[in-house]
Amino acid sequence: MALLEVKNLRIEYPSRHGVHAAVKSLSFEIQRGEIVGVVGESGAGKSTVGNAVIDLLSPPGRIASGEVYLDGDLISGLSTEEMRKVRGSKIGFIFQDPMTSLNPLFTVEHQLKETIHANMDVSDEEAYQRALSLMEQVGIPQPENRLKQFPHQFSGGMRQRVVIAIALAGEPDLIIADEPTTALDVSIQDQILALIRDLCIKKNVGCMLVTHDMGVVSNVTDRIAVMYRGDLVEFGETKKVLGEPEHPYTHSLISAVPRSDIKLDRFPLVNYIEEAGEMKQLDVKTHWLGQSQDHRAYTGSLLQVDNVNLRFVTKDSFFESRRQYVQASNDVSFEVFEGETFGLVGESGSGKSTIARVIAGLYPPDEGRVVFEGVDLTALKDEKARRPMRRQMQMVFQNPYTSMNPRMKVQDIIAEPIRFHKLTENEQQTRQIVADLLDHVGLGSASGVKYPHEFSGGQRQRISIARALATRPRLLICDEPTSALDVSVQAQILNLLKDLQDELNLTMLFISHDLPVIRQMCDRIGVMQKGTLLEVAPTEQLFTSPQHEYSQQLISLMPEFTGMRNASASDAVSG
Repeated sequence: MALLEVKNLRIEYPSRHGVHAAVKSLSFEIQRGEIVGVVGESGAGKSTVGNAVIDLLSPPGRIASGEVYLDGDLISGLSTEEMRKVRGSKIGFIFQDPMTSLNPLFTVEHQLKETIHANMDVSDEEAYQRALSLMEQVGIPQPENRLKQFPHQFSGGMRQRVVIAIALAGEPDLIIADEPTTALDVSIQDQILALIRDLCIKKNVGCMLVTHDMGVVSNVTDRIAVMYRGDLVEFGETKKVLGEPEHPYTHSLISAVPRSDIKLDRFPLVNYIEEAGEMKQLDVKTHWLGQSQDHRAYTGSLLQVDNVNLRFVTKDSFFESRRQYVQASNDVSFEVFEGETFGLVGESGSGKSTIARVIAGLYPPDEGRVVFEGVDLTALKDEKARRPMRRQMQMVFQNPYTSMNPRMKVQDIIAEPIRFHKLTENEQQTRQIVADLLDHVGLGSASGVKYPHEFSGGQRQRISIARALATRPRLLICDEPTSALDVSVQAQILNLLKDLQDELNLTMLFISHDLPVIRQMCDRIGVMQKGTLLEVAPTEQLFTSPQHEYSQQLISLMPEFTGMRNASASDAVSG
């Protein structure tokens, strides 16, 4: 008997525009001790299936037909109270967005113990010890201190580890992991996946792993389900599906996986598109983005970070001696030249995003300075003086869920920086530019009238990228810009960034834990650990002969994609 059995599942979202079928007649099963990977483009219905299994579909979503069985028992259609008994104790869920799935008003200890008490008959001390053990298992340092903190005091990767710990707290029979490694570096990713694999083997737990990381799928899953626009187009053993894909979409999807062994000029694109026609390609020379304002060649480094120090208070007190701090950045110094892509890698909590926010002016450093085109940004105290610099430095944030105003339509979100900096002559031109940008990030101009909540995580990230490009910046700070994107959209977005860089001499600070993407995108790379910049080297030098011990460890843990090689799939790609 299968642990999880999904039969002819159809999920619909009714609206005033009609009924949208997010999932169409889906059937699959997961056995005990098995990890099944679910892959496909953002918006394919992957996360929707996981939410439907535990009855957490966002309104007005509904299961129109079909059944879901857990250990032979029908769980679709259970009452709210009955479903509460299933969640946590029988099915653990790792949500895609760690910030919105944690309660900002309670400490991590409270939220972990609450889950443990809800699913286990243990004392408060036993719950605390289990919470401590779970924090250690997911690789959070100083768990005794970290348990007392609130979610906002953790980095994106650290929050994801807390969410994973909560999902494992009730010792469930089935784990549904929705992009569990999105915000994690390779070292912690390896640790988390090993933990999930160990649970499946030793405790006979089943796992549904929703992910866009084909390296992870290749290394840890037993079988793969490939979804495309709500349909299951291929399902089978991992080795067979990745090595000998039968469906043209699977073939094309695999071909778009970034190479980790060699650097290519362009990312191969998925060209299997039903009904929608060909995606528009951007001719930067004739596009508004190519008409850069105030662009002039600059000799020397465009961006210079000098001895930046920043620490955050982890325990506040009236007395200075009793306060506790975490050193987010420790004498960090590097420079980025015009037209270059400089990469920052390191584990979650290493200070990568902190440095990006210091450069963008969101965090004032305790010590040090940030110099852009010869101007010391940290010395500019007047907002009016900073404004021209802000237009030239734009940021794509790590979290696409919290970086957009939920009350604004997408077309207004993208148009906001254009209007603020008065970059167009009239509103009609602004609307046309917004529609064009939406087309070129693969969403279509018609999506402009929708709100952020109507899009998947990957689609929201595309909106964030379109907004960042709208001011025609000279420096683009990309903080995990592809962490929420599937490989097909990732290839499209990264090729767009490469085009912009070639034509506009765009400079990029590229932060990512995805080492194959870093290898393809960056000219030089800095490696960070615990707030310290350990090593800076040209990309190929770092990947072939890293000098620092930590850099060597990161490279060695990079997931190997063992499927069909990109070069052998030229008939399925364009680029």
